Amino acid sequence: MSWFECPQADTSTREAGAEPVELVIEPRTRDLGGFEVRRALPSGRRRMVGPFIFFDQMGPSVLRAGSGLDVRPHPHIGLATVTYLFHGEILHRDSLGTVQAIRPGEVNWMTAGSGIVHSERTPPELRPAGPELFGIQAWIALPRHAEETAPAFSHHAVSALPLIEDGGLKVRIIAGELRGERSPVQTFTSTMYVDAELAAGAALRLDATREERALYLAEGEVEIAGRPHAAGRMLVLTPGERLTVTARTPARLLVLGGEPLEGSRHIWWNFVSSRQDRIEQAKEDWRAGRFPPVPGDDESIPLP
Repeated sequence: MSWFECPQADTSTREAGAEPVELVIEPRTRDLGGFEVRRALPSGRRRMVGPFIFFDQMGPSVLRAGSGLDVRPHPHIGLATVTYLFHGEILHRDSLGTVQAIRPGEVNWMTAGSGIVHSERTPPELRPAGPELFGIQAWIALPRHAEETAPAFSHHAVSALPLIEDGGLKVRIIAGELRGERSPVQTFTSTMYVDAELAAGAALRLDATREERALYLAEGEVEIAGRPHAAGRMLVLTPGERLTVTARTPARLLVLGGEPLEGSRHIWWNFVSSRQDRIEQAKEDWRAGRFPPVPGDDESIPLP
């Protein structure tokens, strides 16, 4: 059964059973060198939702004229990064030689596996006017059998991602399957990631599943089981509970989750692994310069 039903009208406000929202996470604000992000995962109250182990909201911001986002080359292991923008543009470069701009509605999916290095910067041509930026970067922890897979990068245009429109709903499938439509993004485990835009009064129904699920409210205000929820929060959903999300105002939310991974994961800086000794090895490899360089970007972020 699909996670979603998209009715033209849904007057129900409460599903039978337990409280549908198990946990509300208030993201922490982090300064990344003059640019703030709101970090929902990992949290002291919840480290992961399905395979999602890291979830940052970037912006919405208008950067100072002449400046831009400058995340210098840095390493990753044991995860896949997923960049998804609502506004703005980022130029991605990595140690595979990839040079790829990402724009709103597109997906940059980078599998770190055994090790990759990348940078994320505002393109030079956008800096003079003061670029805007609003989007999400998430990390997907890899299952044990894929933690040391070869690094890879894939880009998916807006036109390649399935779009479902139903009344006041517009739902784009970033990863996974919905109502018979499947995203071309290849994942290593059962993963769901969906961008849903709701007109005021529109309702999005989420079916009960055994998978871990959460909503991240990027814009607007919604109501679930008679309770309002404002933008900038992650709502972890109770397993097995059906619920209806009704938009009080025009709203945008991300639905994320999937099957939990086998066992726990260690996370330190940009490294994720099921083994602490692998994290220690990655630290020493970066300190010693054993990760591959990023062609065309010779800066780097030192080990903390």
